[in-house]
Amino acid sequence: MRFLLIAAVLAWTLPAQAQDVTIGSKKFTESVILGEIARQLVKSSEKSARHRRELGGTRVLWEALLKGNIDIYPEYTGTISQELLADRNIDGMDAMRIALNRQGVRMTAPMGFNNTYAIGVTAKTAEKYGLRKISDLRPHTGLALGFSNEFMDRADGWPALRQKYGLNLANARGLDHDLAYRGLAGGSIDAIDVYTTDAEIAYYKLHVLEDDLDHFPAYEAVFLYRADLAKRLPRVEAALKEMENAIDGSAMSAMNAAVKIDRKTEASVAADFVRAKTGTAGAIATETMGQRLCRTTLDHLVLVGLSLGAAILISIPLGVAAARNRRFGQIILGLTGILQTIPSLALFVFMIPFLGIGGPPAVVALFLYSLLPIVRNTQAGLLGIDPAIVESARAMGLADGARLRLVELPLAMRSIMAGIKTSAVINIGTATLGALIGAGGYGQPILTGIRLDDTSLILEGAVPAAVMALAAQGLFELAERAVVPRGVRS
Repeated sequence: MRFLLIAAVLAWTLPAQAQDVTIGSKKFTESVILGEIARQLVKSSEKSARHRRELGGTRVLWEALLKGNIDIYPEYTGTISQELLADRNIDGMDAMRIALNRQGVRMTAPMGFNNTYAIGVTAKTAEKYGLRKISDLRPHTGLALGFSNEFMDRADGWPALRQKYGLNLANARGLDHDLAYRGLAGGSIDAIDVYTTDAEIAYYKLHVLEDDLDHFPAYEAVFLYRADLAKRLPRVEAALKEMENAIDGSAMSAMNAAVKIDRKTEASVAADFVRAKTGTAGAIATETMGQRLCRTTLDHLVLVGLSLGAAILISIPLGVAAARNRRFGQIILGLTGILQTIPSLALFVFMIPFLGIGGPPAVVALFLYSLLPIVRNTQAGLLGIDPAIVESARAMGLADGARLRLVELPLAMRSIMAGIKTSAVINIGTATLGALIGAGGYGQPILTGIRLDDTSLILEGAVPAAVMALAAQGLFELAERAVVPRGVRS
């Protein structure tokens, strides 16, 4: 346990430097742009700032803010009232501020635009089915709907929309918001949820259905920030207030389009906006592909090295114990097997309330995923030893510890190494999901590439991850030659 705590601390501290202010953003372009605007405003107040981008969904950011892992993140009033404070029956901005203050969180005034949900269809689909408003969907029960995963479950999302409009549409599935646009354009999906400032609405010439029953609330963009930030760094709070009523809907749509369609970076788009609004030159952090690859490789190595190293140290003794006591072995294999069945992304998120975001939850989740193959192969290797060899070792007068060290483990080492190699490959691939909770690694360019529909960025993360997995396989093959006796290898 002590080793795990040390590993978690190292995984958190090694990839990042200490910062005065940490800004978070969700994994969609507008949130990243607003997070970058906040970073540049904070930098202009002469304070160090770090932007932890694409940290997953609403709950991940909210928990991180409450725990102090981040200080600021952009949010929307509709999400605050319908999702974060859904049990408080919030009515009005003043009541919202009071409820937030009770949790140590403050909210800026709206930035000036309402990015609410809507349902979008192509012009061809709208013409074919006569769709002008959401209620027009009622008779068309066979339509294929593709909604963002968060929209599928949130209080103001698909369940409530279906109930309010009396929609009997069974063919609705969850998928990534950016991938949904591609499915809509390709014809595999008939309707999707959109954010009204999305650049893709104009790009794909979509028809936005009228919310004729006024289901969706206003989603005014605001910054949420920790109350202690106002006490620690009052100039940062003042910098955030510069964005109050500073961005209208068309300006936000234009910034989204500059990133998604014109392929500009979020940092440069945010810098142009900050410069135009405040006269302050935005601080743009430029990074070459080589520098980015070095950073993500180091992050990934830290995640994999710490989690796999801890798993090897813990799993081999557990495997030995499982081989020594069959009943205890069934319990060990059962528990590690259950851990393996938990969806990997769910396991990452489960760790956030205990360990925050970033390296610690990723390391612990990867450690838990790496246990089963090593434990199982260690037990199988020891149980597969010819009983006559064990009896011979006993007849020679070897104590249990010496027999294990000199006879049994060397004979079982080939099986143990096979388990380690399996865990290493699984670990390296699963570690890419750590980017969703701010752990960095090769998952970061993959997430960004999916969001921006940029295949080169996806490959920038996927190819090195595959190469690392092959390299790990090769290194453990060499290690096997060193630790497995020659007679056993043959």
